[in-house]
Amino acid sequence: MNFTASLRSSRIATMALFFCSGFVFASWGVHIPTIKDKFALGEGALSIAMLSVALGAVLAMRRIGSLSAQLGSARTSLYSGLLLAVSAGLILVMPDYTLLVIWLLLFGAANAALDVAMNSQAAIVENLYARPIMSSMHGLFSLGGFAGALLGAIWFGLGAGVTSHMLLVAVITAISCVLARPALRTDPPHESHESASDKRQVGRHLRRLGMLAFLGLVAEGAMYDWSAVYMRDHAHASAAWVNAGYAAFSAGMAGGRFAGDAIRGALGSVRILQWSAGLCVAGIALALLLPLPLPAAIGCGLIGLGASNMMPVLFAASANAKGIPPSEAIAAMARIAYMGLLCGPVLIGLLAQATGLPFALCIVGVSAAMVGMRARGALRDLEEA
Repeated sequence: MNFTASLRSSRIATMALFFCSGFVFASWGVHIPTIKDKFALGEGALSIAMLSVALGAVLAMRRIGSLSAQLGSARTSLYSGLLLAVSAGLILVMPDYTLLVIWLLLFGAANAALDVAMNSQAAIVENLYARPIMSSMHGLFSLGGFAGALLGAIWFGLGAGVTSHMLLVAVITAISCVLARPALRTDPPHESHESASDKRQVGRHLRRLGMLAFLGLVAEGAMYDWSAVYMRDHAHASAAWVNAGYAAFSAGMAGGRFAGDAIRGALGSVRILQWSAGLCVAGIALALLLPLPLPAAIGCGLIGLGASNMMPVLFAASANAKGIPPSEAIAAMARIAYMGLLCGPVLIGLLAQATGLPFALCIVGVSAAMVGMRARGALRDLEEA
């Protein structure tokens, strides 16, 4: 097989990993009501179960980077993909709530491990192509999420068993990871920094990228959790329009990611982050200043377009940090970033209770604006380290 064909195979294999990650996560998401009913959970207990997934991911990030660097991101992709398949397939057979919470910690950790490994593979393939491809990889995650939600809807429509649905998801994921493994790339050798001070400096710059990603995920998580509430309670949306904001946001995310590589190639990483931040600010301003269904939905779509390329660009930048394996760099950045998904929706909820949801959602615009203002300095410092 020549180099071009081999590289194409590696790209397709990495795309399959991103698709499977989104596919599994959406499949779990459609069964949250199933979990609630099975264990007769109240809102608080259900929230703890949902947060266990994110907490498992955040806790696992401390070890995943070094583990992936030791094993190689290709082997880690296979092992974590298989673990994700098993943990997803058995979620609905947990016999009690305590075991469910523990199992969801494992599920979150496996998802985080695959996230680090597949982004490392994407960075390797992107560098071999010598042009941006990271955003389209994340677009496959969004497409996998759509496919997972669609399969769940069809499965429920047929009246089939919920346990068998998750077992099918697990089998599809496991087979996909096994088939993808031979085409995945060996991690390139890296030049280690000789001094501890150099390592600490790179670590500081990665934490700065992590804070930018944290702010981006605060905005993203807010839209996932609060857009439907805003549409119903403040944009006066009818039942048919309540989910229009979430749908527009999701469409903007997917469309922006598939277009993002070409835009990053033309504008560069700094300018695409600045334009992304501007779209988020414009979108939330439109939604809040014109609280009607159509303007609010358009605003949500603009936020989706803006948020779509923040994480792909920051993943690609961190993977190219000098003197540190891509897996370790990505994990160091993502460990901070994913706290945004934990903290953002909760912070907005607390602020909304005190001041009202429209004022609380201003956090989306403020967070995005800070990404735009700090992007140039953070990326420049990492490149020069």
